[in-house]
Formats: sequence, structure tokens, C-alpha cells
Amino acid sequence: MAADEKNFRSVYYEKVGFRSVEEKKSLEILLKDKPLDRGKLKQFCLRFCLPATYRNLMWKLLLGVVPVHVECHAFVMDQRKQEFTDLLRALNVMRVIDSYTSKPQIFLAMWLLQTGNFTCDINLIDEKGFVSIVQAMMQFFEDETDVYWLAKNFYENVDKFQADIPKLTECSYNLLEKEDAELYKYLHRIGVLDNLPVGRWFDCCFAGVLNETALAKIWDKICGGSYKILAYVVVVLLTNLKIRILKCSSLTGVLQCIKNIPEETADIIANKSIEMWQHNGSPLTMHDKPKP
Repeated sequence: MAADEKNFRSVYYEKVGFRSVEEKKSLEILLKDKPLDRGKLKQFCLRFCLPATYRNLMWKLLLGVVPVHVECHAFVMDQRKQEFTDLLRALNVMRVIDSYTSKPQIFLAMWLLQTGNFTCDINLIDEKGFVSIVQAMMQFFEDETDVYWLAKNFYENVDKFQADIPKLTECSYNLLEKEDAELYKYLHRIGVLDNLPVGRWFDCCFAGVLNETALAKIWDKICGGSYKILAYVVVVLLTNLKIRILKCSSLTGVLQCIKNIPEETADIIANKSIEMWQHNGSPLTMHDKPKP
């Protein structure tokens, strides 16, 4: 009875926002460390959803945009701003961009130039998920320098797991079969399962598929070090849209179902994905085994 009462209180406190207040206080304590402890900050991201007011700073810290020494942040961001301006000026001088070039394409060109992958005949089409990630970051943050550096470092962090995509895809399908055998068999029978753009979803971490509110919760975990959470997003995305998907008979129809996911549905998908990921032991990479 005491345990039930405690659980009831926990649920009640969470609903009225008390839990988030406690989490915010815990984070503020961690942010007072000198120097900051990235390990502890990552653990916080993996356990909780970041308060929106601290997401910019936390992502900068975890993605290496700023160092753990707080007293250096202003200087480092000033240097980031100067490099941003120099890259932008160089592209204008070379007439690679103009007033008609979209912001995400400009940032893509800047990234290619900065990383030594720029060529004179470059076509500013989406480089895997980079443009989609920039577009999502623009919904999170207003400062263009912040958007560029966070998108750049986030994408480069995700890109480290490219070799794991086949295994992550296999893991997604295994989880789907375990969670909903009926849906799995149906998708396999109509020839959709092996043709879903799962690799693309992993490249952009579902940017452009889920809205920014849902993305923020998922990306908190990725910034905390868990790339494998994306496998759970695939499963929950498909199972949550099961009723609509079962009415489709082709890949085009299934993809149409996945387009324009309502905000409320996207939030449910994000929350359920995190719950499933936690239930399976909060694995970080393909080398971490989920609970049996």
C-alpha cells in the first residue's frame, strides 16, 4: 500500500510539474562545477529531458562547441563567430552563394569549405542529413552562429556511427518483430520493410519526420551518447501508425502515412520511444545489449 501511495504521488508530482522543478535544480547544481563534468552532464541527458532554457548550453557542452571551463565560453564563442563570418564572406566572394541561397544550403557550403570537402563545381544538395539537421536546429535556436556550430558538431557526432547503420537497421526490425509481429509480417509481405528509408532517418535523426518538440527529447539522448535510441524511434513510429499503415498496400502509401505527423502524435512517439529504450536498459550503441 505504501509503495502504491508513493507511485501515485510520483505520478501526481510529475503531472503538476514538481519533478521537472527538481530536475532543473539538479542540473543547476551540476552546472556550478568548476570545471564542468561532461560525464555527469551526459548522464543527466540520458536520464531526463533537458529544460528548454538549458538546452542551448548543454548541447554546446556535450557536442564540444564550448569547453568545460565556463570562464572561456565568451572567448570561444567569439572565435566561433569570427570563423562563421569568415566562412560566409569567403563563399560570397567566390560567388558560391547569393541572396537566393537558402540558409541550410549556405550552412552546408560553409561546412564543406571548413572540412576541406568543398569543390568549385559543388552542388548544394542535401549531404545525407546535414540540411535537415540545420533546418531542425533553426527551430530550436535563433542565433545563426549557434545553429551552424551545433548542427555541424551534431552531424559529425552522428556521422561517427555510419558503420553501425546496417546493424542498427537490423536491430530496428528485430525489435519491431518482437513488439508487433503482425505489423512486421504485413510490412514484409507487401515488400515495404526492406525499402523503408531507415538509413535516411538515422542520418538526419528523424529531422523533418518528427517536429522539434519531439526531436528535442530524442536528441537530448543522442547528445548524451545514445545513438541506439533511434532504433526504438523506428519501432514506435511504425507501431503508433499501425492502423493507418495496415490500410496501405505499397511503400508510397506507407511513406504518405509517415508524412505530416501531428504534433501530439510526434510527442507520443518520442515519449514511448524513450520508455522502450529505458525498459531495454538504455543502451547507447550497437555494442550494448538490451535486456532479454
